[in-house]
Amino acid sequence: MKLETLHDLYVDELKDLYSAENQLLKALQKMANAASDFSLAQAFTDHLTETKGHVERLDAIFEKLDASPEGKHRKAMEGLLEEGKERMAEEADPNVMDAALIAVAQRVEHYEMAGYGCVRTYARLLGYDDAADLLQETLDEEGTTDKKLTDLAETVINAEAFSPVATARPVIASTHEVSESLMFCQHYASSLPLGNCSSESKRFTDLSTDTAAIVAQTRTRVLDCFDRVNNSSKPDRFRDPKDQL
Repeated sequence: MKLETLHDLYVDELKDLYSAENQLLKALQKMANAASDFSLAQAFTDHLTETKGHVERLDAIFEKLDASPEGKHRKAMEGLLEEGKERMAEEADPNVMDAALIAVAQRVEHYEMAGYGCVRTYARLLGYDDAADLLQETLDEEGTTDKKLTDLAETVINAEAFSPVATARPVIASTHEVSESLMFCQHYASSLPLGNCSSESKRFTDLSTDTAAIVAQTRTRVLDCFDRVNNSSKPDRFRDPKDQL
């Protein structure tokens, strides 16, 4: 198509977006299926519904222009989605994969936001105010989706993808220290003189025992975090003796 006027460019860019949205429709469900976090999967599913609405708006705009939306295949979107496909095929921890999916999705969102911002501006200049309003609605939804993904990444996904080894070590160390302190307390309580102090001594011993059990459970759960990454990542003093043979 020869681009002689802003109107020609406007129509051509709309066709690019139409191609991009239809390609995205095929990818979003796969991204939702690949996500392990429920909120992230739901965000992809919600955006799939929105994307269908984006296509419908573009259809309405093309109908008013008496033009066909067909005839373009957006290679830029194809490339972004192909990168996403390759990423989903990689072997990865589920939490890390979720972080990767957000990165893929936000590249797509930023690409679309740039495109919709341009055609919205063209529509205003060309006097297509109704079309500009429709394009702004889509642009707003793309922006909301991008913000939702950012919020998920910053509050949940990236933290879960962060290696549990780094975050668990201080917890392991502190539970070990607490366990040693409780052992001392139990020994001290058992050595207290009887008589008027016997009931307090028993109460103190029971409390120490109960607390020790809770600490032991916490330590076991944290050690399980290490196992999820790699058993060899455990501090030497917490490895099973058979693991060091």
